[in-house]
Amino acid sequence: MSDEATPSPVEERDDELATEASEPEGVDQEALERRSAALSQVIKFGDPVLRSAASPVTEFGDELAVEADRMIGLMRDAIGVGLAATQLGTLRRMLVFQVGSDAEPTVLVNPEIEWRSEDATTAEEGCLSLPGVIVDVERPLYVRARGVDVRGERFSLEASGLEARVIQHEVDHLDGVLMIDRTERDQRKGALKALREGGTFAPESDEELESGEQPESEDGTQSSEG
Repeated sequence: MSDEATPSPVEERDDELATEASEPEGVDQEALERRSAALSQVIKFGDPVLRSAASPVTEFGDELAVEADRMIGLMRDAIGVGLAATQLGTLRRMLVFQVGSDAEPTVLVNPEIEWRSEDATTAEEGCLSLPGVIVDVERPLYVRARGVDVRGERFSLEASGLEARVIQHEVDHLDGVLMIDRTERDQRKGALKALREGGTFAPESDEELESGEQPESEDGTQSSEG
């Protein structure tokens, strides 16, 4: 690939990453079974590897290409849009992503985000390693990233919208950072409680707030302010 940056169009939606945390709708039984098998290979919250920083890749070639293909296959089977090597228990700096079924999957080795826009947006995110949990995360809307491919060839890319969000999410994984570290305190507490107890968590929608539904307190009862 060329060293020149290639722009990516702004995605119409940038909350699709949240679908990674929930059971997909409109998917046949065979696809659900493939998803379950793929998710069984993904490291889950509580494993210390998710809090470990990955090491730079120094060897390139066929073996790395095979591992990248495996990651892409697992990402697709899990119905995800991105996957970092650390989520499979491998502490090396490699990630894959594919935003949209018509897009080509991208492998980014030794990624660095060299520029982030001042413009930022907040959207819901989910994570294959934090099943059942969705939180609001604010991230820059545009990024420029650089790295190498599986053959060690340098390239860079510019991304926006969902693609930019996925890249930042996966680079965070390689640094031992999780999406719950980047959400607000109350959502982080709710997410951690759900992860400890095997439950689910998602921020309240505007529709729920407008309907007058009361948020649940940490002991599971509804609470209201006086």
